[in-house]
Amino acid sequence: MSFFTAACVQLTSTGNVQENLATATALIREAAAAGADLITTPEVTNMLEPDKAKARAQAQLQEDDVTLRAFRDLATETETWILAGSLVIRKPDDERLANRSFLIRPDGEIAAQYDKIHMFDVELHTGETHKESRAYAPGETAQLAETPWGLLGMTICYDVRFAHLYQQLALAGAGILTVPAAFTATTGEAHWHTLLRARAIENGCFVIAAAQVGQHSEKRFTYGHSLIIDPWGTVLADGGETPGIITAKIDMQQVARRRQQIPNLRNIRDFRLELPPASSKAAE
Repeated sequence: MSFFTAACVQLTSTGNVQENLATATALIREAAAAGADLITTPEVTNMLEPDKAKARAQAQLQEDDVTLRAFRDLATETETWILAGSLVIRKPDDERLANRSFLIRPDGEIAAQYDKIHMFDVELHTGETHKESRAYAPGETAQLAETPWGLLGMTICYDVRFAHLYQQLALAGAGILTVPAAFTATTGEAHWHTLLRARAIENGCFVIAAAQVGQHSEKRFTYGHSLIIDPWGTVLADGGETPGIITAKIDMQQVARRRQQIPNLRNIRDFRLELPPASSKAAE
């Protein structure tokens, strides 16, 4: 199948798992009623809890996670594919948590899962500091998943700044890239649209990026603007700055057409990096 409808669910998740689940469930059902075939939710859908101790206390093992169980049931109920953008999952063998994305088939089975590789360890000029690696264990494996519309490359949020990950997914056959996120308001305003459009253009892929939005706690604000982007870099839908859903019709034949027009993935060449000569002082 070359045509389908994609949806992004935009949320303002907090530390309350049950409230987050109720909101996400209603919006997933709304997206399904609007004709979506693939419904995606943001990063940390089940809880956005800035207090690491509280997050650890609430997190559940994958087999026990109430949000994952509910989403599997929702996929069956709505007969749709659901990407749980990411869930905070307790790891049985690590004090740190997993930031894990799940692709769920319409039969409720998990088609693929992916642990976020790149940790958001930054100090912004505003004084805002994030040390994701203190609370989360990074993943080590990139993930492709089979769907009725072609291969889908799974990524999460900060991954979007690492272009080589997306190139490898595209070279391996991905025509769809998912980038669920909880981008900060500061970095989102500066970089969100540009980064996502770049990943779509340079890889000739559709990019589907469901986002968190608004104020989650006293000091945590996210940018919103869930995006669905075509392989030419055209924004097909933008979620703005309020919770809700966006949808867009996807024509997967565009992937082949755009890659034929600009075959940069085929034009990749190996090269060596020539360093400047060492100074005489360094040589000594």
